[in-house]
Amino acid sequence: MTREQDHGQTPATQGSRIDAYVDRYAARATGMVASEIRALFAVASRPEVVSLAGGMPYVTALPLDMVGELVSDLVTRRGTVALQYGSGQGDPHLREQICDVMRLEGINAGPNDVVVTVGSQQALDLITRIFIDPGDVVLAEGPSYVGALGTFAAYQAKVVHIAMDDQGIVPESLAQTIYALETAGAPVKFLYTIPTFHNPGGVTLNAARRQQVLDICQRAGILIIEDNPYGLLGFDHEPMRALRADSPDGVVYLGSFSKTLAPGFRVGWALAPHAIREKLVLAMESAVLSHSSFTQLAVGQYLATQPWREQIKTFRELYRERRDALLDALDALMPPEVTWTRPSGGFFVWATLPEGLDSKAILPRAVAERVAFVPGTGFYSDGSGARHMRLSFCYPEPDRIREGVRRLAGVIEQEMQLRDTFGTGSTRDHGGVDTPGPDLA
Repeated sequence: MTREQDHGQTPATQGSRIDAYVDRYAARATGMVASEIRALFAVASRPEVVSLAGGMPYVTALPLDMVGELVSDLVTRRGTVALQYGSGQGDPHLREQICDVMRLEGINAGPNDVVVTVGSQQALDLITRIFIDPGDVVLAEGPSYVGALGTFAAYQAKVVHIAMDDQGIVPESLAQTIYALETAGAPVKFLYTIPTFHNPGGVTLNAARRQQVLDICQRAGILIIEDNPYGLLGFDHEPMRALRADSPDGVVYLGSFSKTLAPGFRVGWALAPHAIREKLVLAMESAVLSHSSFTQLAVGQYLATQPWREQIKTFRELYRERRDALLDALDALMPPEVTWTRPSGGFFVWATLPEGLDSKAILPRAVAERVAFVPGTGFYSDGSGARHMRLSFCYPEPDRIREGVRRLAGVIEQEMQLRDTFGTGSTRDHGGVDTPGPDLA
């Protein structure tokens, strides 16, 4: 017996690994690694840094005193229900109220086909769990939401990106990609899309293309997952008609109260065809047994007693002011070689850097200059998107947004000088899904 074994210590050959369980994890856990930019954003969260990165709703605009009274009243009057186990499908009354919310986007649905989830992120996880085997193909816009890409990677799906422009997903690219995959013997399980105020692109799929996308997927027998957290936050017009409104059997609609109320409640939902709904309920129960009755009843009480439509209008006006501040600052301060989208709602602008610049490589320099953004590489499954960055306007005050753009423009100009002098700016290799944390998603 060695001295280490005699004292109950693990032999050096076993204890030299950082993770002693590395050989025991499931294959799907191999790619579950922390993003290297998370540590950088710990610095970026300091108050002197203007963060154009985080997709955090401005909850300060809520009537917090009224929300506090509502929660207190809920515990006092219905505490024995609110603090008890609930239904795996979700509170029946809240599901009826969710149908009222979706009606604003042209959706006529019954509460029996609604499954309440822990935010729409869990709905996406459950959908992926019941449909995806390792190696199955998922279609998604390029770029796409980082949280979705992380979920698809966790279930070992193969993500194939579809081209997108200022009018949303390109139908011709969708049809060509589906045909090529079918010809190669790689059938598609579903199309994941954020058609309205896209994250990160900021663009909206126009009405004509919506019908084209529905027709293409219907002909190919492909299910559509419509993720729509920003749909009620348009600045210039009434809510767009949802894809689900015109295809009840071909679309699973994902919704959330995170952007129109508060993310801390963690209440979202899925509206699905009946057979899929049954699978979702079973998957939900196996994951968490039941929801938080407390948060569901709190949201239901808010919808029943507060002028929530007026609150959404307040959010729209606030975010429109901040969108305008960001676009005006970009127009005034950015080098002409930089381009960006002009969103009509939501939280985000998608910017494209000049040739030779790499957004992920210049992020440390930007943080050193006290401004932060999210590099474009996190929004592609293959780590491409190095010339892009996502800029968020939802949280900072307009003056802070303008100052952040001023700082960022200076960093980009310095990188362009490096490129012009040495042939390229800061660059680095990219690969895999590099997803920031939930406060940045």
